[in-house]
Amino acid sequence: MKIRLLYLTLIATLLFAACKKEPQEPNGNGDTPAERLYREGITRISADSLAFVLFAPGKTEIYLIGDFNDWTISPEYKMKKEGNVFRLNIGGLDNTKEYICQYLIDNRIRIADPYVNKISDPYHDQFITADIYPNMLAYPTGKTTEIAMVVTTAVDNYQWQVQNFKAPAIPDLVIYELLIRDFTEQGTVKAVQEKLPYLKSLGVNAIELMPFNEFEGNDSWGYNSSFYFATDKAYGTSRDYKEFIDACHQNGIAVIMDMVLNHSYGQSPLVRMYQNSSGAPSASNPWYNAVSPNQAWSWGYDFNHESIHTKHFVDSVCAYWMKEYKIDGFRLDFTKGFTQIPGDGWNYDLSRINILKRIADEIWKRKSDALIILEHFTDNREEKELAEYGMLLWGNMNYNMNEATMGWLEDEKSDLTWSSHMERGWSVSHLIAYMESHDEERLMYKNIEHGNSSGTYNVKNLATGLQRTAAAAVIYFAIPEPKMIWQFGELGYDISIDYNGRTGRKPVRWNYYDVPERKALHDVFATMANLKKEKSSLFNPPSYTQHTYDLREAVKYVSLFSSSEDMVAVANFDVVTQTKSVEFRKTGTWRCLFTNEQLTTTSEWQDVTLPAGEYRLYFNE
Repeated sequence: MKIRLLYLTLIATLLFAACKKEPQEPNGNGDTPAERLYREGITRISADSLAFVLFAPGKTEIYLIGDFNDWTISPEYKMKKEGNVFRLNIGGLDNTKEYICQYLIDNRIRIADPYVNKISDPYHDQFITADIYPNMLAYPTGKTTEIAMVVTTAVDNYQWQVQNFKAPAIPDLVIYELLIRDFTEQGTVKAVQEKLPYLKSLGVNAIELMPFNEFEGNDSWGYNSSFYFATDKAYGTSRDYKEFIDACHQNGIAVIMDMVLNHSYGQSPLVRMYQNSSGAPSASNPWYNAVSPNQAWSWGYDFNHESIHTKHFVDSVCAYWMKEYKIDGFRLDFTKGFTQIPGDGWNYDLSRINILKRIADEIWKRKSDALIILEHFTDNREEKELAEYGMLLWGNMNYNMNEATMGWLEDEKSDLTWSSHMERGWSVSHLIAYMESHDEERLMYKNIEHGNSSGTYNVKNLATGLQRTAAAAVIYFAIPEPKMIWQFGELGYDISIDYNGRTGRKPVRWNYYDVPERKALHDVFATMANLKKEKSSLFNPPSYTQHTYDLREAVKYVSLFSSSEDMVAVANFDVVTQTKSVEFRKTGTWRCLFTNEQLTTTSEWQDVTLPAGEYRLYFNE
């Protein structure tokens, strides 16, 4: 025992000396030098030793309990308290093994480390099959309760095939948003990887994965995050995720991680360390608000983004995923909530702007070309400022686009002008307007359920509804902005978002690809998505000379003019034939990409007559 304690003392001395250097990723700088000398979480010291560091202000004593001490409280596993930090180094570990352990705080709270990269869950791990996650350690039932952490001294030896991937330029982005659970029958990240050839041929150059860090339960959209440094085992192993990201990069596809930093729920160790009698964060919680300032839109427990401890944690999370998994950027969920100002979050909020700029700066400090996408939905002045700072913003056009595809055009319900950053007065094309997202009803579902009609023309007919969705895609992609497709939108997915409950599992429909009318829709999406890359002089400002449009009326058009080529997209969203005067600017012969028919213009403005639901994409010859 004396030899072991001497050994641990020596290791502690070496670690203390090492940790006095500049803080390592993922944790960055702390709140005070005295309290953040050590790297929080679990750090490998050598092949048989680990360091455990927990920030726990106000706590009296903490013990490490686990496999290595048969889950008993013993003096040599009591963590040393230094200000608000508790630390312990242990040795004698086997680097071919994994160990399960926990912190026991003040003899009543059992938690896994907030920075751990793998957990052992007594409630849900048992339902994850070996084909998804092989050789999973069994939870030590009867020894302890609550979620525990899995640790090892083994080194991850994954060899990245692509070391320095560069994400596509913002104007070129064609993002595919998907939920791993519902994208394939297997519901795993490995199965998504098998679909990369399909996505690449579709013209996708960025995949936005709905949250895949550990969330509560196995069956979820993922917006109930609990452990922010661990991949969720329900979708596969950490190596599976790395292989997927590496394969994406080999195919020229960026990976964007949907990250939930507005809130978390009661499973989070950051919540559980400081709770009141009802389970909500107590007033002493360093990271969370006891009561959310936004009562109109509030989920779970609200992070206080003005807290220095939350800032430290957020920066650590983002840095970790970019370094360890080579993530290319983040879609930050509900950034409207990143504020301490009471209200519904709509009004211009300088404090929130400063919070988001600070987060962005810290991300860009580590990866200068990282993509940062905000789900914001606030006053346009605020979105404009954030866009012009370098962030991208979601723009929800689902309602208006669906009114157009259904053929309900009165009162400008189908007005699509807000799909353009120019209409919003922004100086940069950082708007990701979208037809569908995980949060919105599917276009084809409403086409079939609520479509308009005139005589024998009926939007509720499958082929008709699909053709009108294709018309929407032509106009949508013609507007020169980054684009986003929700999974299976290119195949006309027509199962309601509320099927099996809003966040419940949805049927996987790869068989849609074999339906000719659906395949035709897919081909329109693919044509338009690939045009963004093939004809960058048209779609990428400042290359195009001018971009004009009329997106309010039944017949909508977008005209793009450059020094080398011109393009005009036009579609009729009425349920009867309509004629529209469209700006072509040049006289001469134009050819439609989809029908190969010719159009001869005799003036800058030319009347175009289209039957209901039809569309044209003209290029000058």
